[in-house]
Amino acid sequence: MQLGMIGLGRMGFNMARRLIDGGHSVVGYDRAPAQVDALRAASGAGAASVEDMVAQLDAPRAVWVMIPAGPPTTQQIEALAGMLSPGDIVIDGGNSNYRDSLRHAEMLKQRGLHFLDVGVSGGVWGYTEGFCMMAGGDPQVFATVEPILKTLAPEQGYRHVGPNGAGHFAKMVHNGIEYGMMQAYAEGFEVLRAKQEFGYDLHGLAELWRHGSVVRSWLLDLAADAFGKDADLAAIKGYVADSGEGRWTVQESIDLAVAAPVITLALQMRFLSRQDESFAAKVVAALRNEFGGHAVVKTGT
Repeated sequence: MQLGMIGLGRMGFNMARRLIDGGHSVVGYDRAPAQVDALRAASGAGAASVEDMVAQLDAPRAVWVMIPAGPPTTQQIEALAGMLSPGDIVIDGGNSNYRDSLRHAEMLKQRGLHFLDVGVSGGVWGYTEGFCMMAGGDPQVFATVEPILKTLAPEQGYRHVGPNGAGHFAKMVHNGIEYGMMQAYAEGFEVLRAKQEFGYDLHGLAELWRHGSVVRSWLLDLAADAFGKDADLAAIKGYVADSGEGRWTVQESIDLAVAAPVITLALQMRFLSRQDESFAAKVVAALRNEFGGHAVVKTGT
């Protein structure tokens, strides 16, 4: 099958390579010419612009957008709407808010175009391990591009999960769960590290738990790899960003009146990680000193 790919970053490029290896034809475009050249070197077809990419595709076309969510994706999809022909398919594989996907689907529908929102998980390992994909949209449109999804995914690693919006909503919750899982591992290893009299080898424990333990997972595999490279993680600053999905999951839990305390607290801990010194902690220390005379640690001492 032939596919246009807009965005040849860490995810998009690896997806394009996996498709090419699987016998598909990929025409790729990226703002960085070096990435387009790299795709050509991997036996793909490169395009000098989005217009050039569209011109190289046979109708009915299928175009996969794999760029940052928000305004960049919206602007690109709106631009594509003016280049494509009725019956063509636009696929958004980024981490878009599902509400944006609903708007994109309606806008494209009015022009006779089809839309799929596909939540993609797999990260930089997707090229070798495969990408897990959650697709939202018309079942017939899903069936049209299913050969692409089947090649990108591992065995049983893709699924049509509902109408437009459902794919990105599922990916949003997936990432919210990921927040909670990572925070639990992080807190557990910090407790182990603090118990200095036992002198735990965190890499060794992570490796042990990978075999037969009920907490084994791919995230634990990655933790073991990280500890193996740097036992104290000394080269990493404890600053944790959030890309949006965790926030959206927490907001949806509020709107739906569904309790999600673990995911919510995991999100809050990411905010806390960005503070060199917590002013809230200073307030707590000051209050304890005021009402109980508890000792405080002064700055500069």
